[in-house]
Amino acid sequence: MSWVHLILLVLIAAVCGSIGKAIAGYSRGGCLVSVALGLVGAVIGTWMADKLDLPMLLAVRIGPKRFPVVWAIIGSALFVAFINLLSGGRGRR
Repeated sequence: MSWVHLILLVLIAAVCGSIGKAIAGYSRGGCLVSVALGLVGAVIGTWMADKLDLPMLLAVRIGPKRFPVVWAIIGSALFVAFINLLSGGRGRR
């Protein structure tokens, strides 16, 4: 994977993570938190899709890999909601 592919992956993960944060109502954290949420959300979302035998929706090809945009957004929203539930809802302002 080249540097350009890695930068594209980080940018798409940041967008997916920030959309997931907005859906779950979480307002803390900046760009790095959004990137982390997008990447963790992609792992959680694709795991859920595999377990439920759901198709890969809107997968963006970055070099040799595919990044599942829809599952990353859904997974990050679920992950943020779970973290917000564990922390007692302190992520809202």
